[in-house]
Formats: sequence, C-alpha cells, structure tokens
Amino acid sequence: MATATKTNADYTKMMKDMMGAFPVDMTAMQDAFKTQATLNDKLSKVALEAADKSTEISTKWTKDTLSKIGNMTAVKDDPAEYTKAMTDFASSQAEMSAETMAAFAEVAKKVQMETVELLLAAGKDMSEDATAAVKKATAEMTSAAKKATAAAK
Repeated sequence: MATATKTNADYTKMMKDMMGAFPVDMTAMQDAFKTQATLNDKLSKVALEAADKSTEISTKWTKDTLSKIGNMTAVKDDPAEYTKAMTDFASSQAEMSAETMAAFAEVAKKVQMETVELLLAAGKDMSEDATAAVKKATAEMTSAAKKATAAAK
C-alpha cells in the first residue's frame, strides 16, 4: 500500500511540475467572456427596442380600430348609412392593416440589419482575441519547452 501511495505522490508531483512548466493565461478566457457579455448586452438592447416598437405599433392599430368601430356602431338615421359605415370600416381596416404590416416589416428589417452588424463585429473581435491568445500561448509554450529542455540537460 505504501508503494501505491508513493507512486501516486510521485505522479502528482510530476503533474504539478508539468502544469507549472506550461502556465495557462486566463486573460484570453476573460476577454472572450467580456466579448460574449458585450454581444449579449447589445443583442438584448436590439430585441427590447424591437419589442417596444412592436408594442407601439400594435397599440396604435388597436386604438385606431376601436375608434373606427365606434363610428360604425353609432346610431344612424337612414338604414343605408349602416352599410356605408361598414364599407368605410372595412376599407379603413384594409388600409390600416397594410400600414401596420409595413411598420412591422420595418422593425423586423432593422432588427435583422442590426443583428447581422453585431454578429459580424463580434466575430471579428473574437477572431482577433483568439489569434492573440494563440500567439501568446505559442510563445509561452515555446519558452516553457526551452526551459524544460535546458533543465533536462
């Protein structure tokens, strides 16, 4: 049993020495996390702005529809005026629907454009961060390997 314990201790020491010879720089991970957090923040702002604008559009459409319904349901002197009121309501609904759908389409288009811009910028930032991290890690590994080789001689 003592031999197994000594073997484990030797193995543990060897692993500690090896890991110490190849230090890990956590700044690359921290930079990647910050880049991701910044991207998430910007994407959230785009989504919240779109939700806010969409709510405004829906509210306006609802208010306009309710006011048109009020005109349509008002008491008329001539029965033919009811037909005209219904026709006017249907016509105004068709027009409002087209305008509302166009407004929603503009919101969607803006979200799409902003999202693509953010993702392209984030991809560029992440690529630059990764390149810098790989260069730094390569330099550190080369330096550590030279030290290990020199120590072994």
